[in-house]
Amino acid sequence: MKKNFPKDSSQQNTMGERWADKVAKFGGSWTFIILFKMMLIIWIVLNSWVIFRQPFDPYPYIFLNLVLSCIAALQAPIIMMSQNRQEAKDRIQAEKDYHINLKAEREIQELKVLLKEVLANQQNEFRNSKNPPIS
Repeated sequence: MKKNFPKDSSQQNTMGERWADKVAKFGGSWTFIILFKMMLIIWIVLNSWVIFRQPFDPYPYIFLNLVLSCIAALQAPIIMMSQNRQEAKDRIQAEKDYHINLKAEREIQELKVLLKEVLANQQNEFRNSKNPPIS
């Protein structure tokens, strides 16, 4: 039972797929959350303090909403692509695990048969030693 599975699927990914994985990994990290929150606070503070001069995005921060919408619109499909690839990797790993488990089960069944044979031989030897044949 030999199956040829891909050794490392990360080598088969295109540059875009590798970038999508990196963006998804960064987008789901605490570093991203902290940096993004800091950027929002800076944006709001700058536009609130400069409100008396000429703010580039006055309250209610419509341009900020546009930027956030664009980021979400681009980030969501990238994360979904990364999740789909991870699902495919998981499916391959599950198939490998299944075949390994199947092989282990077959070997265990073979061992059970051999153990039964050994036990039967030992019982026969024990019976024969208790009751030697009469000649």
